[in-house]
Amino acid sequence: MRDTFNEINITPLTDIFLVLLIIMMVIAPLLDQQGISLTVPENVEQSQIDNKETKILTVMVSANDKYYINNEEVPADRLGTVLSQEIKNYPDGLMIETDEDSTHGAVVKLMDKARYAGVKAISIDRM
Repeated sequence: MRDTFNEINITPLTDIFLVLLIIMMVIAPLLDQQGISLTVPENVEQSQIDNKETKILTVMVSANDKYYINNEEVPADRLGTVLSQEIKNYPDGLMIETDEDSTHGAVVKLMDKARYAGVKAISIDRM
């Protein structure tokens, strides 16, 4: 006659949980990635805006992903150097105006070049 099985062996289950715990402990620090820091604009009355003269550089991204600064086309390979030169005259930041058919990659490339050029504030507007 066969003996009845009265106990459950939990050793394999414990091994699996320990392996999962170690994997989670190794992966958890990698999940803490730096993202884009966004600041929420403050409510400002129109009279305050009218009284203050702002100097904001406007860059347009067209539907075919071409960049325009001061209504002059800027090649993508010269975008960083032109932004570095132009931003010195515009201390208040950068306004990106995008066509609704422009690609996300073109806008992100412009934002990266602007950050590298030293732009502190970036705003995006869709034309």
